[in-house]
Amino acid sequence: MSAAPPQPIKVAILAMGGEGGGVLADWLVDLAEHNGHLAQTTSVPGVAQRTGATIYYVEMFPAEPARQRGGAPVLALMPLPGDVDIVLASELMEAARAVQRGLVTPERTTLVTSTHRVYAIAEKTALGDGRVSAGRLLADSQAAARRFIGYDMAAAAEAGGSAISAVLFGALAGAGLLPFERAQFEATIERGGVGVKASLAVFGAAFERVRGSPSPAGVETVSSPVATPQAVSLPAQGPAGAQAAAGSPRHAEPAIAALLRRADAFNSGTRTLVLEGLRRLVDYQDPAYAALYLDRLESFAAAGPELGADLARHLALWMSYEDTVRVADLKTRSSRFERVRDEVRSQRDQLLHIEEYLHPRLQEIAESLPAALGRWLLHSGWPRRLVQRLGERGRTVRTSSLRGHLLLAAVAGLRRWRRGTLRFQLEDQRIEAWLADIRAALAHDPVLAQEIVRCQRLVKGYGDTHERGLRSFGLLRAMWAERRVDGPQLARLREAALADEHGKALHEELRQMAAA
Repeated sequence: MSAAPPQPIKVAILAMGGEGGGVLADWLVDLAEHNGHLAQTTSVPGVAQRTGATIYYVEMFPAEPARQRGGAPVLALMPLPGDVDIVLASELMEAARAVQRGLVTPERTTLVTSTHRVYAIAEKTALGDGRVSAGRLLADSQAAARRFIGYDMAAAAEAGGSAISAVLFGALAGAGLLPFERAQFEATIERGGVGVKASLAVFGAAFERVRGSPSPAGVETVSSPVATPQAVSLPAQGPAGAQAAAGSPRHAEPAIAALLRRADAFNSGTRTLVLEGLRRLVDYQDPAYAALYLDRLESFAAAGPELGADLARHLALWMSYEDTVRVADLKTRSSRFERVRDEVRSQRDQLLHIEEYLHPRLQEIAESLPAALGRWLLHSGWPRRLVQRLGERGRTVRTSSLRGHLLLAAVAGLRRWRRGTLRFQLEDQRIEAWLADIRAALAHDPVLAQEIVRCQRLVKGYGDTHERGLRSFGLLRAMWAERRVDGPQLARLREAALADEHGKALHEELRQMAAA
């Protein structure tokens, strides 16, 4: 009986823009062609994680059997579900997408992936917490593959000053998945001629890490366990950098010290949130504004610790709403410039340009003005139309230039007059009405009061996001004000409102409640 004819080795690479997926595909083709194989690569571009990462596909076939058979093999242009030998993914969500597409199968496929997370656009833009559990992605990816190899390759690349493509290349070599030796892989990197030293260093580290790992049947995880993303933890600092201690921290500035003494009156579980709220509001406005925050919280002292903790969090978030002043302030901070430098790995002798795309609408411009002037503009004739026309097109401001930086710094400097703006008056009225609703609900339904507190989650962001959230908030407020919902019903409606930006889930939930 004749031996089965040789088959091409099929490799799919899923990577986002700038992560070196194309470089990795080119390395594989170069590796194959310099070592007795025929190879072909194709790619299907995506737009970062908006429509999925780019898929690079490589097939390689030994040249000698092809010559003996009298011709070149026909290599495929696209990976087919169930017909891929190796999948290389630059990030855990991309590994999960490969699983979803059927490119990873337990009968055939080895999945090599970095276990770090880069949140997809859909996760970032969700009105609620749209993050997918990294633990779930990891478990699903492990279960789908014949062999799974994964660890935080982004951290390894960062530590070695190279790209994640070199780490994936090293992991691939260390796993022994291709019929080539380590020296042949390294020669491929050297022929590339760019960033050779750093690439070889991280390649070698990945090779040794994977080669030296145990290989249990079925699943191989070469890493410390990946953590499931949690909500951002509170820093252990009080306002203006005061260090947290057993009680509230202390501060040299009298106004802030007085705030911290008042915070001592809250129970330990709530105090941490109160301190973070104070830090946020002093940074947002001033100590007097933070004192108003405490005044409002103290009026609910008898409501119980659970409601008090929720209120401490949500009230601080609402009182530090996003407006043009806040956006300009955050964009011009030196810490932001340092963070951007670190992210793009800019050297100190390199020029760094940061450009902001700004698109303020009529509503936002009017609400940034003194209240009387803002109301006049919103109800005026040709002035309103003129401002609308000027704001139709967004504009780009380079904050790394003197002119652009001074422009946004001037807007950020309007903070001292924020209390007189139309936006401040509107938000202050909304907050007071919300607090009054909570007090009224406490008298007859504490569970409903708790859920009203949590409805602040609907009020966030700016622009269209803020308007959509306010509409949903207003709809739910009308229902609790008329006592048409209880606590559990309001919770379901709130989660439905957070499920999508167009309100489809909310209206479906309302329809079901009306039909019940």
